[in-house]
Amino acid sequence: MRNFTIYLVVLLCFFASKMLGQQTFEKRAKTIASKIETITKEEKAALKIEVDAVNNQLINGTITREEAESKKKLLAEARAINIESKVAVEQEALNDLVQEKVDGKIKEHDSIRTYSFSFHRKNHKHDLKDTIQGERRTTSQFVFAAGLNNLATDNKLEDSDYRFLGSHFYELGVSYNSRIAKNNNLLHAKYGLSVMYNNLRPTDNRSFVINGNQTNLAVNLIDISDSRFRNVYLVAPVHLEFDFSGKKMKEDKPFFRTHESVRFGIGGYAGINLKSKQIIKYDDNDLKVTERTKGDFNASNFIYGLSSYIGYKSTSLYLKYDLNPLFKDNVVKQNNVSLGLRFDFN
Repeated sequence: MRNFTIYLVVLLCFFASKMLGQQTFEKRAKTIASKIETITKEEKAALKIEVDAVNNQLINGTITREEAESKKKLLAEARAINIESKVAVEQEALNDLVQEKVDGKIKEHDSIRTYSFSFHRKNHKHDLKDTIQGERRTTSQFVFAAGLNNLATDNKLEDSDYRFLGSHFYELGVSYNSRIAKNNNLLHAKYGLSVMYNNLRPTDNRSFVINGNQTNLAVNLIDISDSRFRNVYLVAPVHLEFDFSGKKMKEDKPFFRTHESVRFGIGGYAGINLKSKQIIKYDDNDLKVTERTKGDFNASNFIYGLSSYIGYKSTSLYLKYDLNPLFKDNVVKQNNVSLGLRFDFN
């Protein structure tokens, strides 16, 4: 039923895009980003109402404290599942949008500006409007990033407990790029909204177990074929971007383009943890078993960190480092670090 719903939504989006053929890539991407933000806000607001109702039951003495905590945990898990499923639909729409962009099916009507003259003045001089080609100071991009992911202990990755090639991250998002100076193309403010997926695969037949407020690795009693721990975050990245694309001249007037040369960015990100999940796979005689366990795993509810990228045109080398520990109360503090490729599609 869920797959049919996703298919139906995508199909409706396809026909809607045909009917609204004048919508640009930028406008459609903005709409999807707005939907993702709305989904999160609505689910959090609904969860607050449900939790307040449980708290009232506790105050009135109709349930015990243990029952209240159990109810609130179930409610939070249900809302997290709702966010994941609804955001997945919008991510599929983003993927389709990017593919249309790559296939050349989207015409960027709004991105083409023309010269316009006015002869209304008494001296009959040409009045060139400032809407020249490429002159928009704010543009938008679809962001996709993927690469390796791991945990740093005391800022070191030596003797890691996680597979270097098996642990990975990926990120989907929409960003806005605003030129800071009117007549200089070097500095840009880059900001937006992204969904980040951080995956860890432990070594030596291990998986995570919870012991009170501690979350540690333990060896499994049976041989497992795969063990993966995933955290999903909704974050707001902000970067100061240095773009060396320069400027061009047309009709003695300068105009600026972005992502046409070397560029690099420095900044950071902050957001919330949408979901933590562990997946374990193993063989039971002739059966292949997959266990999925969802919960907070004592993971930090909020995420914030530093990030940087350097590259040419739309492709960059991308580095991220979480300043908060993955597990908030663990005795040994470990911070997530990611390295990969980032693509900013105009």
